[in-house]
Amino acid sequence: MELLKERIRRDGIVKPGNVLKVDSFLNHQMDIDLINEIGKEFRRRFPSDKITKILTIEASGIGIACIAAQYFHVPVVFAKKAQSINIDGDVYHTKVQSFTHQKVYDVILSRKFLGPDDHVLIIDDFLANGCALMGLIDIIKKAGASIEGAGIVIEKGFQQGGQMIREQGIHLESLAVITAMTDTEIQLED
Repeated sequence: MELLKERIRRDGIVKPGNVLKVDSFLNHQMDIDLINEIGKEFRRRFPSDKITKILTIEASGIGIACIAAQYFHVPVVFAKKAQSINIDGDVYHTKVQSFTHQKVYDVILSRKFLGPDDHVLIIDDFLANGCALMGLIDIIKKAGASIEGAGIVIEKGFQQGGQMIREQGIHLESLAVITAMTDTEIQLED
């Protein structure tokens, strides 16, 4: 997606530890016009009418998933990184290690929002080591639901997450794939 790649080249900042900062347009301040185009592109890449739910994980994936969902006409469900008094009843539970935060989260999703009849598309902002995506896949499997695919805005292709997901036979679409990063340059797949 050229519009996204141009924005990464222009506004992306590489931080120590292979962290790409895109907070000026994607996951802190959100460029809604860009994210709207991202939503349209996910719909183009996942044309199936079988999709019944979009699943993401809090927090950065929520806005992207919501904008994309308007093109699928399905609800968005998001896994939470903390138990709260607002979550009642049974939950699906998994553990997810965050690459950015260097922390392991207990991730939960209420069982009433995901079940065996659901066909799920996962949407998230980043794919690096694949931990968040693997956690969401684990929740979908525990629910007995079907995985229709995973849509990622930015994949760090030089880390193993994408390969690990593709080896499971999951339809993975990344809108921008970073092949290498240095302090001064971001290289993107054509």
